[in-house]
Amino acid sequence: MSSDNLLSSLLAGDTDPAANGGFTDHPPRMGFFTDTSVCIGCKACEVACKEWNHVPEDGLNFTGMSYDNTIGLGADTWRHVAFIEQRKPIAGQIAGVQHADVGSPAVDAAGSDLRWLMASDVCKHCTHAACLDVCPTGSLFRTEFGTVVVQEDICNGCGYCIPACPYGVIDQREDDGRAWKCTLCYDRLEVGLEPACAKACPTDSIQFGPLDELRERAAQRVEKLHEAGVTDARLYGHDPNDGVGGDGAFFLLLDEPEVYGLPPDPVVTTRDLPSMWKHVGVAALTMAVGVVAAFAGGRRS
Repeated sequence: MSSDNLLSSLLAGDTDPAANGGFTDHPPRMGFFTDTSVCIGCKACEVACKEWNHVPEDGLNFTGMSYDNTIGLGADTWRHVAFIEQRKPIAGQIAGVQHADVGSPAVDAAGSDLRWLMASDVCKHCTHAACLDVCPTGSLFRTEFGTVVVQEDICNGCGYCIPACPYGVIDQREDDGRAWKCTLCYDRLEVGLEPACAKACPTDSIQFGPLDELRERAAQRVEKLHEAGVTDARLYGHDPNDGVGGDGAFFLLLDEPEVYGLPPDPVVTTRDLPSMWKHVGVAALTMAVGVVAAFAGGRRS
């Protein structure tokens, strides 16, 4: 998207990224709703993602971070299941008693409440994606489903997209320097299949479908949890009025975003590009006028 189109879409709050990408007749925007309250940390999503997309294994070394051997998203980890250990019972529960709507807290030998917050993280497929704005080769493109995909055969390894992502999702592989990330299984979407991670999730923690339907479903889920006493439940990345225009992959969290390693207020990093280019244009014009004036003055003397 050009800088002028970016500015227009930001000012208009446009939430139809496929149309902005040039698709006039396209299917509904598709995405993920990840309900972390029912994630069991099985990592089936990680395995399914790797198997379907031929993503290299990223090591089985002990990281010192509990059961988390992948640590975070990267070029070889397009789905990452976080394990966060807390000595804090889920609201509305007593030690060792499982609520029907949420995962059960563990109880250690001392009888203290212990809970795991588990969450499967992924590329957010932002409405206003800075990675698209900075890519000089067109390797990154917007699909008819509103998702963002990297064409690795076009990527030149410049790395501009990496600092541009407000979530730190995109990464380069050490062996070739090209950028890689979740494609929301674009090849599966094209033939009417759901992404591999959602297909493999045994608890429906990862839900796939039209984004508008997922947002309605997520709002109902939060309301149900609040009624059950889980007042910490909140949605993240669902709001079209946030700093990235809303995410194509959003989450139900049971604590603050920072606890999950997510930025509390993500903002599209290229939001100032239009005004920056205008300032550059004005400065260039001023310089040109100055050079002409100086040249003309020199000739008169």
